[in-house]
Amino acid sequence: MALVEEQAGGQFAATKASPSNGGVRSFVWEILQTVLLTLVIFLAVRAVVQNFKVEGASMDPTLHSGQYLLINKVGYLRVAGTPLEHLLPPGLVGENGYLFGGPQRGDIVVFRAPVQPDKDFIKRIIALPGDTVEVRNGQVFVNGEPIDEPYIAYRPPYVVPRQVVPPDHYYVLGDNRPNSSDSHVWGPVPAENLIGRAWVSYWPPSLWGPVSTPAYAR
Repeated sequence: MALVEEQAGGQFAATKASPSNGGVRSFVWEILQTVLLTLVIFLAVRAVVQNFKVEGASMDPTLHSGQYLLINKVGYLRVAGTPLEHLLPPGLVGENGYLFGGPQRGDIVVFRAPVQPDKDFIKRIIALPGDTVEVRNGQVFVNGEPIDEPYIAYRPPYVVPRQVVPPDHYYVLGDNRPNSSDSHVWGPVPAENLIGRAWVSYWPPSLWGPVSTPAYAR
């Protein structure tokens, strides 16, 4: 800060000058810019990824209670019926209305629970809109074919009669089949409830790494 000399009794004394109003305004504006930039970055990151804590044993042995995940949200960006759809080149949006492929069989997905909208659940997508799904003799059948599920430890102890997954809905099951509240209890999940796909496990360190998707889902 600049110093100003004043003459007092034949001697010069040095005193600090007061900051100008312009300097204060400039400082406040810089602070506001920093806050706004931080907020924009936070919202941009939040639109792409989100962290999620697994609670409960419904996804054992694949995921464990207390495990932390990053959820890929942009992969489930649906543009059908939005203004963005008309701004994109023809053919870029898939038949299902998703920009980046959307949900696939085998994805581990986080969604707002149909029975508890204030809670987020995590399950595995078993069947897509228009698929037929059935569970009998401890085996899951999709479109009449049994699916290979090496990720489960126990087969489902229940029976699900053959049914067609409605448009814009997804049939989900927990990997811990005997201990999971999922579509076999409350039905398929509406597309608008989907939040994103489990992408990376980051805690605890022993479980760090990408969350895999079974081959049948590709």
